[in-house]
Amino acid sequence: MNSETNIAALERMAEMVNTGNLDTLDEVVDQDAVDHDPAPGQERGPEGFKDFFSTLRAAFPDLKLEPVTVVADDEHVAMAYTINGTHQGEFQGIAASGRRISARGVEIVKFRDGKLIERWGSSDELGILMQLGLTLER
Repeated sequence: MNSETNIAALERMAEMVNTGNLDTLDEVVDQDAVDHDPAPGQERGPEGFKDFFSTLRAAFPDLKLEPVTVVADDEHVAMAYTINGTHQGEFQGIAASGRRISARGVEIVKFRDGKLIERWGSSDELGILMQLGLTLER
């Protein structure tokens, strides 16, 4: 596949996350896809991604993932992004606070035949937790 096809697949995935329409995630995520930076308990394949994003959207129902920079070759897409949302449900043991969050992240995704087969990435999870009121003690 070419870089344009892979970028389009990643953009479709981002749109599914933004709308919460995760039922068709298997159209862009391979059955054996591996997330090398999974959430605790995250399974392989589209079901793992569906579970992760469903949980995230339950905590932040207005979640928006916005690509900032996208770079691609014929196998990989690298994306820097921002996520924004309002904390309206439990997130990592923190009850809904009504606070708005904004965080940056980056990921590298490997594609085969227009489907995600591997993902490496990181979001500023500590920044999110601090925006929700987590304080660090010495």
